[in-house]
Amino acid sequence: MDRRDTGLTLPLMGAGTEFLVRAVDALPDDALREPSALPDWSRAHVVAHVARNAEALTRLATWARTGVETPMYPDRAARAAEIESSAQEPVEVLRRELVSTARDLDAALAALDDTTWQSTVRSALGRPLPAVEVPWMRIREVWLHTVDLAAGAELGDLPPEVVDALLDDASATLSARDGCPSALLVPVDRERRWQLGEPGSPVAVSGPAADVMGWLIGRTDGAGVTATGGPLPTPPPWL
Repeated sequence: MDRRDTGLTLPLMGAGTEFLVRAVDALPDDALREPSALPDWSRAHVVAHVARNAEALTRLATWARTGVETPMYPDRAARAAEIESSAQEPVEVLRRELVSTARDLDAALAALDDTTWQSTVRSALGRPLPAVEVPWMRIREVWLHTVDLAAGAELGDLPPEVVDALLDDASATLSARDGCPSALLVPVDRERRWQLGEPGSPVAVSGPAADVMGWLIGRTDGAGVTATGGPLPTPPPWL
């Protein structure tokens, strides 16, 4: 998937939002206070994070449209504090803001044109990128965090094009990190192969593409994948 093709990314972003909202709507109020699949986060933290992420990406879209620099977050500490505070809000507020912030992001992206889509903004880590990549950034959030709710959604529920784009993203990002191990990723349900780290290692990691992706981004400990030619490597943190 071309992550800069809004004809592809915007529909997948919308479908991911619907996937997430359905999962949250299906949870009783008290279940939102229970642990998620992410360390030290309740399901309410996940919902709060996704809502605050929509606001942050709306700031990037506004930056692209107006030319006035509006970073996603002041800094990492402010981002963490905002999520923690938001997670303590009443459940009805969390539910409402999950939907309203996504709607605001849709409107902010719809206001961009051929020129402003190419405006340079920065990710939360300071990486320069064109605004046309903002929908992809949101795709990662809504699809993966639905799984992180630990409410029944699984990595295998993600659309194949999202799984493959995550493999593209993570393999490229991690390969640029110091100390990244080398392995060839060989999903059994794909004709494609992905290279992790420097080529030439005898290690091959195989399994369903969703399971290979889950291991690569640290969502699993390697369940569902098999390493041949050596032990299963440990990739560095992705995001």
